[in-house]
This record gives sequence, structure tokens and C-alpha cells, in this order.
Amino acid sequence: MRFGPVATRDSAGLIAAHTVRAEGASLKKGQPIAAEEALRLAQSGIAEILAVRLDPGDVGEDEAAARLAAQLAGEGLRPEPAFTGRCNLVAEAAGVFVVDPTGIDAVNAVDEAITVATLPAFRPVAAGEMVATVKIIPYAVAASPLGQALASAVAPPMRLAPYRLKRIGVVSTLLPGLKSSTVAKTLRVLGERLAPAGAGIVAETRVRHEAGAVAAAIAGLVAEGVELVVVFGASAIADRRDVIPAGLEAAGGRVERFGMPVDPGNLLLLGALGSVPVIGAPGCARSPKENGFDFVLHRLLAGLPVTRADIVRLGVGGLLTEIPLRGQPRSGGEVL
Repeated sequence: MRFGPVATRDSAGLIAAHTVRAEGASLKKGQPIAAEEALRLAQSGIAEILAVRLDPGDVGEDEAAARLAAQLAGEGLRPEPAFTGRCNLVAEAAGVFVVDPTGIDAVNAVDEAITVATLPAFRPVAAGEMVATVKIIPYAVAASPLGQALASAVAPPMRLAPYRLKRIGVVSTLLPGLKSSTVAKTLRVLGERLAPAGAGIVAETRVRHEAGAVAAAIAGLVAEGVELVVVFGASAIADRRDVIPAGLEAAGGRVERFGMPVDPGNLLLLGALGSVPVIGAPGCARSPKENGFDFVLHRLLAGLPVTRADIVRLGVGGLLTEIPLRGQPRSGGEVL
């Protein structure tokens, strides 16, 4: 591709590098220059313009963007029509955006003319939401770098994990001083969190803050057919041997992880009873503000595994906006 000044009279068939307007004529940036427009501009006194001449084998910006977007789009993602060298990819359903950063890096490393930008990995998205955009910087790209970019994405590095779990059970433990209105608000906030995923609370129970009561409650909900159990403790989990993890193990379940490098959200417990995931929610999960609970909840709702390595990687970007009324603020102060 050649970019530079050309005599306006000789510009027919080239691509306008910039929008040019004169009395009775105009050129639109990025569009082919019609012969009559070139003549009118020349007659209006514009002797020279900036234009683009494609070389043999060059691929136009829209075609290049569309081809690369189609290659990048994995399951559940749809490229939209390309325009001005841009092709957006959108989610076909609500779910969690899954992307391999190394795959995107490989495409972006090929040539400065080829760029791909995406949402962060594991971002919850709605149907129709844009998750990535491909932008070809100039008006065309040579066939060789485009071919390299396509080869780098031979295995699509991004996809959508649609929400799968719909039936959620909730256990709330009780201690003197915990208001029933607090429990009711917690359930309402959780319901609002679940709604975008098409999930809902189908069963909830309130029990004493004792391991035996927690065990019976979790086992009972799983027997009722819930697909995920969330336990809200009247007191925050302080150790793997505390009431909620002890209750999960007493029910025959397993504790897979306690604690994670996300704040607010450090005191989250992740486990399972059989194949049913169980989350011991941190106190901040009672708030509608984003916290570590959201990071784990949406992945599980989409049927994605949450491994120890996944949780370890949450540390970078895991410092979230403080929730002032949580039990132990970062800035110090009394436990509420």
C-alpha cells in the first residue's frame, strides 16, 4: 500500500486518505475516489490530495478485518459486518467471556497494522454485547502479515461459555443479633446477581450457626436438586476448621479452597458436595457492589471449573473498590 500526495486529476480509483470538501464535490475518508468527484475537486482549485494506492495482493481494510474476526470467533461469538476497517464480535447469548491472552498477543505481534482488543477474561456478558473488536489501522494490509495473523488464530482464542446452572439453593446461618431484614436483603441482592444469568433461588433455608445444622441444610438442598449451593454465614469464615467448612465436610463434601487474593472477597470458601458446587460466601457478598464473590459465582454458573491456579491468578486486578460497611474495612476500624 502506498500513501501520499497525488494530483487530484489523477486520483480516480484511488482511496481518499482524508475527507475533502469543496463547492459541488466531496470525498469521504476511506472511500474509492470517483472520476467525476476527482474532476470537480480539481476544477474547484484543489490541485493535490492525500490518497492511498493498493499494491497487488493487498487486502482491503474491511475484508481483512472480517476475515480475521471470523477466524478469532470461537463458540458462541458472532462477527458483525465490517466497516471502516473494524469488525466487532458479539456474544450470541448471556454467559462468561473466555479468552486466551497468549493467542491475542500472538495476533497483535504480527504487524502494527493489525489490532485486536477484547474484554478482560471471564467477564460476564449479555446477549448481543461486544466482547472484542478487530481494527485494521491503514486502509489495507499486505497479504503476508494477514496470513500470519490468521495462522496465529488457527485455534480460536476466544469463546463464550453460556450460563448453564439455573437452580440455586441458599443456606443462611443465624446468630443472636443478626436481623431477619439482613437475611432478606442478602437474598434479594443474590437474586439480582443471578438474574442476568437466567438463574434464581429455588430453595433457601435458615439454620443455627453450627456445623451439624449446616451439614444437614447443604445435604437437604442437594437432595432437592439444586445445582449450586451458596452459604451465607452469620459470622465470617475464619479458618478451614470453622463452622461452614466443617459443616460441608460433615455432609460428605470437600473444601477445595479457602481464601483468595481478591479484596473485598478474601474470605470466600469454595467446595462441593458430589458434583454440586458449594460457595461459602464472604461477608461482602451481602452488598450489590462488585467483589470477589462475583468472580467465582459467574464462572460456576457458566459451568467453568474454578481451580486453585485460577484463584491464584485473580490477585492482579483483585484490588476492588472498598465496600465501606463490610465487616473489616481495609483502612482499619472495628469489626461490624
